[in-house]
Amino acid sequence: MKRVLFVVLPLLLGCPSTAGRPDGRTAQRIVSLLPSFTEILFAIGAGDRVVGRTQWCDYPPAALQVPSVGDGMPPNIEAVAARKPDLVVLYNSGPNVTAARQLERIGIRTVLLDMNRLEDLGPATRTLGRLTGLEQRAESLASAMDASANVHPPASTSTVVFVVWDNPPIIIGHGSYLDQLAAQAGARNVFSDIAAPSAQVSLETLVARDPQWIAVLSDSGSLPSFAKRREWQAIRAVRQKHFLLLRGSLFGRPSPRSGQAIQVLRALLENGVGAQHAAPLHGTAAQ
Repeated sequence: MKRVLFVVLPLLLGCPSTAGRPDGRTAQRIVSLLPSFTEILFAIGAGDRVVGRTQWCDYPPAALQVPSVGDGMPPNIEAVAARKPDLVVLYNSGPNVTAARQLERIGIRTVLLDMNRLEDLGPATRTLGRLTGLEQRAESLASAMDASANVHPPASTSTVVFVVWDNPPIIIGHGSYLDQLAAQAGARNVFSDIAAPSAQVSLETLVARDPQWIAVLSDSGSLPSFAKRREWQAIRAVRQKHFLLLRGSLFGRPSPRSGQAIQVLRALLENGVGAQHAAPLHGTAAQ
């Protein structure tokens, strides 16, 4: 479950911004400490400047050729510094603010960026475009992502709950990017009334909310272990094996592929998987 918690960590934290400090220098050696940022850097044509990544930065495939500096929770300052970066891009959270200060003290420029919701993609992309001198390519991508974030969600035709931890149950609320994905795919998150990105709930509450689908991030394609536990059988969707198994690298973070994630989720919901079968994990848009 550690991978699941990491890929949704920005969604769970939902920290406010403390703006980065672009200073006119064009970055040539970048360490990216969030998979979302790594994807954006490659998408705008700066992938050849990424000299360090977290072990979770697994897309695009070329990113796997970049040396890893660890899991990034929190950053290993020595491993990051060893890559001799002229820019380190960090997710804006309390521990990373501290790490950024440490890096700045040893002369390494840093930028802290929010990445919690679809609407954060455009601003982050523009900032990375300025820092790399690739403003035009970044603006093109950012404009497309802004348009996607501003699409009015369709009417809901099904209900879903995102379970990111099972003991105790932790679910996704309205403050999360995953809640936005569900809405854009035509589903209503049964915990969209919770303003926070995530919350701990009881099994009794899950039973009462009675979602049609239980969505979990899974790279294995296997049902989660809690699906077999007796206490979880009180939930109708568990008994019916109505699970949406969503690839973590596609669904676990806001990214330039968020539109693909919405399409995949919409297709899974529209296909209406049978009661005795889990929704397929692998699809062409998720590769």
